[in-house]
Amino acid sequence: MKAATRYSHSFPKLACPGGQDGIIISTNKLNRVVNVDVENRRMTVESGVLVGDLINEAARNGLALSQTPNWWGLTVAGLLATGAHGSSLWGKGGAVHEYVVSMRIVTPATAEEGYAKVRSLSESDEELDAAKVSLGVLGVVSQVTFEVEPMFKRAITYVTKSDADLGDELIRFGKEHEFADLSWYPSQKKAAFRIDDRVPFNRPGDGLSNILAYRSAPSAQLTTIRGTEELREATRDAKGKCLDAQMDIRTAETSAYGFTNNGANFTGYPVIGQNNRLQSSGPCLDSKEDALLTVCPWDSRFQLAFYHDTTFTISLSNVSSFIKDVQKLVELEPRALCGVDLYEGFHLRYIKASSAYLGRTKDSVDFDILYYRSKDPLAPRLFEDILEEIEQIGLFKYGGLPHWGKNRNLAFNGVIKKYPNASKFVSVKRKYDPQGLFSNEWTDQILGLRKDATIMRDGCALEGLCICSEDRHCAPTKKYYCRPGKVYKEARVCAFEG
Repeated sequence: MKAATRYSHSFPKLACPGGQDGIIISTNKLNRVVNVDVENRRMTVESGVLVGDLINEAARNGLALSQTPNWWGLTVAGLLATGAHGSSLWGKGGAVHEYVVSMRIVTPATAEEGYAKVRSLSESDEELDAAKVSLGVLGVVSQVTFEVEPMFKRAITYVTKSDADLGDELIRFGKEHEFADLSWYPSQKKAAFRIDDRVPFNRPGDGLSNILAYRSAPSAQLTTIRGTEELREATRDAKGKCLDAQMDIRTAETSAYGFTNNGANFTGYPVIGQNNRLQSSGPCLDSKEDALLTVCPWDSRFQLAFYHDTTFTISLSNVSSFIKDVQKLVELEPRALCGVDLYEGFHLRYIKASSAYLGRTKDSVDFDILYYRSKDPLAPRLFEDILEEIEQIGLFKYGGLPHWGKNRNLAFNGVIKKYPNASKFVSVKRKYDPQGLFSNEWTDQILGLRKDATIMRDGCALEGLCICSEDRHCAPTKKYYCRPGKVYKEARVCAFEG
């Protein structure tokens, strides 16, 4: 069994019930705000409440949840299950689960107990550290109580500059600005620094986040964009990809990355507004029905948006070295990451170490990397080897922790060994669900309860199902062979030899 709401945003199979007879339990109607306690700064909601509804209801009561993901279409239970986050090294940090003070979760039980047991967890219960990032394997979350604070305003300014000193500058930037956030464009050798801090509530401004990627778009335009990218890949047109990336980045810069000063227009930095209006976005969720003339870019009815999302957090002590390794690869292959820049580059956010058993183990920077994925699983990508090497550098050379709701199979090989409190989590899982009713093959694999998630077969490295060890794991008939990495020699990647 698995709990889900409207749809799953998870790339791995977290929300898939096992076998052919599995059950999906809908939390779609668990969508109420249960209580808002202004005096004690607590807010209790049901698990199916969307982030956007949560922060806007808090705002109506003069309150704010300081950290959320950028996309407000996630449910409360879903974002907690996967460890979703905003960005901050200040206070409790960027992870949303750090602001959870209590939870109610329904778990399987014996016949004498009525087959279901409601467990209420508070900050005094150690088991809350298991439930805050649960992967959905403990049962069905029904209610969550967050610690909130009085509403505040933020001021946002983007500054774009060279990435020459990015490795050294990154840590300082995160410590100087409470909601610091970056977009790094490696092929352009520059980064957009989001200077994002609290300001006095009486500062004028009614700014709004309307992120470009979350807006409805004409379906015909999306079809053209996907068709162009597929053509660039098929013809190995790296120059064309770079020109497309340059144009997309200019568009983002001139449109202030979707921020407006008054909800309609961008008139200049800083953009000042209430936290709930700037922290998250998702306008295409509320777009009108127009016979699919416009849709969310990832609308599955069109199957246009199709990409990999490699996301891992690297400890602050290793981020400079990781960035320098990526920059070395760019020097060797200057056009290799234009395809990543087409997807808004590397998105960098800050997260603090957590007490959650499956939360981040150290103060870290999260690297979120989107890139082209073919609909043919046996079709290699342009600069396949560079992207695979970056993935392996982050995950294995520097011990990066993969985001639970993103990534390809290889990211989770042996991952549970990176968590010092993994045995405590598994112990709670066995106590709450001894029969494994809320587990599936995938969760057992990543928790180390059965063989890992590697799938060895012809072409398996192309989709990240394996790390290549033989040429057949790549695409030898298309001149892609298994080779060592260029910078990280221990890596094994699918390299084109034309």
